[in-house]
Amino acid sequence: MSGYSDSKIMASINCVTFNHAAYIRQALDSFLMQKTDFEYEILVHDDASTDGTGDILREYAEKYPDKVKPLIQTENQYSQGIDNISGAFNFPRARGKYIFMCDGDDYWVSPVKLQKQVDYLEAHPKCTLCIHSAKIELVGKALTERRMRPYRGNRLLSPEEIIDKSSGYAMSSMAFPSRLVRELPDYYVDCPVGDTPLQMMAAAKGYGYYMDEPMSAYRVGVAGSWTTEGKSGNYARKQHAYYERMKKVYEEFDAATDGRFREASKSALKRTYYHTMVNTRQFEEIMNPEFRRYYKELTPRTRFFIQVQYRIPGGYEVLRRIFLGRKG
Repeated sequence: MSGYSDSKIMASINCVTFNHAAYIRQALDSFLMQKTDFEYEILVHDDASTDGTGDILREYAEKYPDKVKPLIQTENQYSQGIDNISGAFNFPRARGKYIFMCDGDDYWVSPVKLQKQVDYLEAHPKCTLCIHSAKIELVGKALTERRMRPYRGNRLLSPEEIIDKSSGYAMSSMAFPSRLVRELPDYYVDCPVGDTPLQMMAAAKGYGYYMDEPMSAYRVGVAGSWTTEGKSGNYARKQHAYYERMKKVYEEFDAATDGRFREASKSALKRTYYHTMVNTRQFEEIMNPEFRRYYKELTPRTRFFIQVQYRIPGGYEVLRRIFLGRKG
């Protein structure tokens, strides 16, 4: 990876896209609208899209050659077994001192997001992860919350809190020093999702800071997205495989950090297991007192639907039809 010392670029925006023709313009425009007193670059990796995403990227690269740097694959890399596209293709070409994350179907809503997060990171060199809240935008019909807001009010985050968090962080909110990803540990490469190991890497090297301001938007329900794809086929088997892979990731993280975060890692893995039980509606485990802490972390809406489905299954289907306007 190029060192920051030989570059004037302060921030590298890491964008991974696949068949996002309907969304990628909004993402790119939200990057280009940023008001900063420093230079930044937009690194987009297109995984051999078949819907014209690549053409849109070429158009933007021609119009903004100093900013937009696409890498357009002719063969789909994800299908070749490369889970973490960012680490394989975008991080090595990042020239910025800081890396910002945003998938091609998400976008930023604040024109001062880059500046605010860079200012904080510059003033606090020991901070290795800066995040914020995000709006949730629904694509199609789904049951979800309105925003990703893991905390109330601006606050520091201890390494243990980052590892063992009760609710997720929006990928589109994440910013961290690029030095974190100059060498990628096994637990990053082996992880089925890209944001969790980055948060673990940040926790291992410093602390976090949360800004309680929705500066990005996260789309839920996009066709072909990781979450949507996960629900197709044998869902229970996929969830079990996901848990097994995450178990390996937490074990590798524990080894890499000499057990410094063992308790936080154990709890985070237990929560992962619990969420797979919730997702596959294994009520015996969902209601198991051993997992009470994780049950209480679920949103009131999720708990309500679990209780209805558990106690009156027929009533659950009626409620779903009311909420979704169709059978689900």
